[in-house]
Amino acid sequence: MKVLICDDHKIVRDGLSQILAQHENIRLIHEAATGGEALKMIDKVGYDLLLLDISLPDQSGLDVLQTIMKKWPATYVLMLSMHPQEQYAIRALSYGASGYLTKDAAAEELLLAVRKIAENGQYISPSLAHCLALSLNTDGNKPLHEKLSEREFEIMIKIATGKSLIEIGNELFISNKTVSTYRSRIMEKMNLEKNTDLTRYCIEKQLI
Repeated sequence: MKVLICDDHKIVRDGLSQILAQHENIRLIHEAATGGEALKMIDKVGYDLLLLDISLPDQSGLDVLQTIMKKWPATYVLMLSMHPQEQYAIRALSYGASGYLTKDAAAEELLLAVRKIAENGQYISPSLAHCLALSLNTDGNKPLHEKLSEREFEIMIKIATGKSLIEIGNELFISNKTVSTYRSRIMEKMNLEKNTDLTRYCIEKQLI
């Protein structure tokens, strides 16, 4: 297998590389620090598996995932995140990810996930399977943030962490006016009025 690790922290990439080097079927491990860099490398080299962080400096890992599924659908993607599984895993799997691991997972689980993905294209941990089952059982009572589009969700998180409209616009390469429009949609869908309400909601739902 040829593997690409995409994470903006060098120490994390180094640690993952050391763990993956123990896998008997991995013959190549490359690294990327941004989503844009990862996409260029996939286009140039081609990889069997991408370990992809959800939080990247240039764009959302979920956006990178969607691009990969459109252009290189044969590439397996294992999402990595500091966030609990129930917050992002279902969204990631619906976009085509082959699995989802939190960064506090043991090295043994990472190797198990890679083996399972190599064998059958997917890894679902027992805890993630439980999350999926709960999601199906409570489909009629989805949390408010599930109503948001991917871009709206991304902007909601940035607003909730205290970033200004200007900062968000610069990060996403869109105008302040566009960010303001997104904010209005988010507030309407979430039935909220102030940024502090949004922050409180995200903290309560463990989104930040």
